[in-house]
Order: sequence, then C-alpha cells, then structure tokens
Amino acid sequence: MDISLDKINKTEAVIKVNLKADDYQPGVAQKIKEYSKKANIKGFRPGKVPLGMIQKMYGKSILLEELNQLLSEKLNAYLRESDLQFLGEPMPKDDFESIDLDSQEDFEFAYHVGFAEEFELAINDKLKVDKHSIKIDDKVIGETIENLQKQFGELITTEVSEANDTLYGPIKSADGSIHKEISIDLNDVEKASVKKLTGLKAEDSVELDPKKLYTDSHKLHHQLDISHDAFDLLKGKMTFTVKGINRQVPAEVNQELFDKTFGEGTVKDEKEFKEKVKESVSKSFENEEEQYFDYQLKETLIEKAKINLPDEFLKNWLLKTNDQITPEILQDEYATYAKELKWSLIRNKIVKDQDFKVENDEVVEEAKNLIRKQFGQAGLIGQMEDKLEMFAQNYLQAENGDNYMKIYNQVQNNKVFGYLKENITIKDKKVTMDEFRKL
Repeated sequence: MDISLDKINKTEAVIKVNLKADDYQPGVAQKIKEYSKKANIKGFRPGKVPLGMIQKMYGKSILLEELNQLLSEKLNAYLRESDLQFLGEPMPKDDFESIDLDSQEDFEFAYHVGFAEEFELAINDKLKVDKHSIKIDDKVIGETIENLQKQFGELITTEVSEANDTLYGPIKSADGSIHKEISIDLNDVEKASVKKLTGLKAEDSVELDPKKLYTDSHKLHHQLDISHDAFDLLKGKMTFTVKGINRQVPAEVNQELFDKTFGEGTVKDEKEFKEKVKESVSKSFENEEEQYFDYQLKETLIEKAKINLPDEFLKNWLLKTNDQITPEILQDEYATYAKELKWSLIRNKIVKDQDFKVENDEVVEEAKNLIRKQFGQAGLIGQMEDKLEMFAQNYLQAENGDNYMKIYNQVQNNKVFGYLKENITIKDKKVTMDEFRKL
C-alpha cells in the first residue's frame, strides 16, 4: 500500500491511496471464512458452506467492505501522523461505483483535503491590547438610583395619562379583522404618539398609526399576534380605547430605599448609599468588561497570526456535509465560522506549545464553581456546599459526556487566557458607560 500527498496550493492537496491485492486479500479471505461459518444456505449444514460459494455470492460486497475499512484506517492514521493541520474531512474525488471489482486488482483512491498553513505568533510584552473599564461617574450612579427607585416604587392607577404611564385597553383595525387587548408603555412610544396618548381618561379613544406607534415597530406586531409580513401589509389607522392607566411612582431616596437595596442598617445616609451603589455597579460590570477584553484579545491574535485557510475547500465541505447549510446561509455566516476556526487553531497551538494539561480534579472544581454561581444567585449556596461534589459529578456524567467536555474545554480556555494575560501588555483604558455600550 502506498499513500502520497500532492499539494495543489498552500492550503489544499490531494491524498492518493494505492491498494494492491497483497494489501486487501488477507482481510477478504478472513471475512469469507467468517461468512462461511455463519451463513445459513439451503442444502448445506451451518458452518459447512464451501468458500467458493461464499466467494461467488458475497465476494463483491466483502471486497467493498474490506476496501472501505482498510481505507478508513490507513487514511485516518496518515492524517493523525502528518505534520499538517488538516481541516474538515477528506472529500473523495471519485466514488466506489467507478471501480471495476471484477477485473481490477490494484485500486487508487483520491481525496481532496484542506489544511491550515503554518503560522507563527509571538506572545510577549510587545503585544499590546486595550482593556476598557467603565468610569462609574455621577451619570451612571444617578441612572442606577433612578432604576432602584422604579424597582422599589409603587404602581398606582390614575385618572389622566401622563408621559411614562402605561395605558391598557382594546385596539381595533378599521375593518374589524384585528381586535386585541394590549398595554402601551409610553416609554417605548414614538414622541408624536406620546402626545396623542397623554391627557387621556378611561373610555377615551384615539386613532394611531400602527407603523409609527413604537420606536421598535416589531413590538406591536408581537402584541397583535400577527406575522411580520401581515404587519407590513396593514393599512390605515387603528383605534385604541383606554380602559385603565397605571403609573409607577418612584420610591423616595430615604432609609427605606437604603434598607430594601442593601439590607437593613447597612447604609445610614445618602452619601453612603451613593458610594455603595458605585461599588455595586463597578462590581456588576467586571464580568462584562472581562468578556469584552477576552473578545478584543481574540480579535487581536487572529489579526496578528495571519492564518491562511482553505476557504473554497471548507465552503464546499460545509455545503456537502450539512443539509441545514444553504449557499445563502454560507455566504452570510462563513466569515464568522472562519474567524472561530482561526481562533481554535491559535488556542490549540498555545495549548501544545505550553504543554497545558487538564486534570480531572480541575474539571470537577470548575463544575463546582459553575454550580456555586447558579445557587449563589438564588441565595442557596450556604445550604448546598456539602452536596456540591455530588451535584458536580451528576452534572459531568450527564448528556453522554458532553457536559464533561464542555467544562474540560472551559478549564483549558482559562489556562490559555491566563497565560496570555500574564505575557502581553495590557493597557487600561477608562471609558464612559455610553462609550462602552457603543463598543
């Protein structure tokens, strides 16, 4: 047997596998013997069917089975042992129907393969990445306190509508095809419609343009329970009749609000309250800031690595091996797929170069941390600590091992990002909340 690789370009090649009779005949002969022992053919005792008859009846299918098995084993071994980083799967250039099983003794099979070009990536202090952190200024503190006032405020009914109220009642189309009870939060409404909906009382009616009611027009078609296309076909105005008006009265900034927010007696005055809010907001954004930094780090490394992929091969492979992918979906999503593939290559290179190992104890501990976060949010972690080992083991054994691999990969990711952050130059950059949202 002979296996050779002929490069087409820097990222694609053809692998040729040549099989001679000496390669497959021993396996074929063995399979024929096994068939003869199991075959149940009329006129012959079980296990006594002549080998010649088995050859005549099943010879071609046995030969195909042996060729397929031999090809799979040898090709996979070649791919594993090669220095090239193969991507996707080998794609046969011909099918088995093109071979002549009656007269051929030597067979050649060709496979189109794609691989990533070798790349270098220096991880050192010359690699600089900005880390954005949010400035918790007076505006952010003020917005947070306003939200707390709303959260702990009182919902009342009122007789005359004002801006920021919520109105509820039936809305009807002129032809009567639509008649639904909805609620309209004036905070979500276009300015022109807000004017129409303020100063109203129960049983007042107002005509509204459904396309211009909300700042997000999708909101109304969901409330009306109609499709996007049906909503687009709507013509004319609709009549909304006020049934009731709700108003959120914000809580006062006083000791009661302090206690409801941070626990009784934790905060004594407004100055302490603002400091505590600042501290809480800063902590709550740490995770977002870290996630965005990890994203920036990945983007920077992908750009620096300049990895060439076999794009046309991968697109062809994705289309042929996944029924859910259409040419249109591929066109829209391939860039994202390619970027994630490049990151995977970078990540694997770092793992290999640094010889990162993941131990079972680390996987179990990471699973415990995940459970701690979930129970911690529910305020139950103190009651569950002694059962964490059992919960972690049950979780890792579920989903046929998928959960274990998910946590394993997370531990490996943590090692990779930890290594990167220790070896590159991180430049702290303060930004406002609005600037961070734009990022």
